Parts: sequence; C-alpha cells; structure tokens
Amino acid sequence: LFHRALIRNIEDNFKILFIETMARLSTLFVALVAAIATLSNVMAFVPVNTRSVPASSTELAVNIKIQVGEGEPIESALRRFKREVNKSGHLMDLRHKRYFENSQDRKKRKIVQARNRKRLERMQKRRMQQQRS
Repeated sequence: LFHRALIRNIEDNFKILFIETMARLSTLFVALVAAIATLSNVMAFVPVNTRSVPASSTELAVNIKIQVGEGEPIESALRRFKREVNKSGHLMDLRHKRYFENSQDRKKRKIVQARNRKRLERMQKRRMQQQRS
C-alpha cells in the first residue's frame, strides 16, 4: 500500500515536471523563432506572389503610370493620376465586382449607364451650341 502511494506520488511529480519542461521548451522555441526573424531578413518568412494572373475576381491587373515633371507640384501629379484611374474604369469594375451581380441586373445597370451617358452628351452638346450663339 505504501509503495503504491509512493509510486503514484512519483508519477504525479514526473507529470508536473514534464509539463513544466514542455512549457519552458515551447517558450524557448518561440523566443528562438522571434530572434531568427529579427536577425534575418523579415521578408524571408513572407511568401512571394509570383502569379501574373489576378488572385480573385475583384483583383485587376492595373498598370497606370504618369510622368511627373521636374518641379511639378505633387498635387497636380496626384490630380492627373486620379484622372487616369477614373478614365481606365478599373475602380468602377471593382465596385461592381464586389458583390455578385446576375446577368439581368448587369443588363439593367448597363442600360441605365448608357441612358445617363447619352443624357450627359446631349447636355454638353446643348452647352456648346449655346456658347457659339
């Protein structure tokens, strides 16, 4: 009876010692990984994206560039860049691809866009005629 209690006590102490040792080892491992990350290049742990195809349906391959002249204010360069982005239509595509749009909704949206575009063209045409006369 005494031997069983002694053996049980030794087993319990061994379990506690094992758990504490494992906790210390895991802490040391985390510290080691953190030290390696700070000593080496941090980008070594970041996966490199080598795909040329967009990853998702909302990601577009955009390649818009502007030439900034020497002495040109940054505000005007930003304004030109924004204008080029708006002309390309990428932001509108992204906005429409954010949520699923079935073909019927897409047709309706395209019809409304065409109607607004024609209306704007008519208004500009009228303005130009009024300015001439």
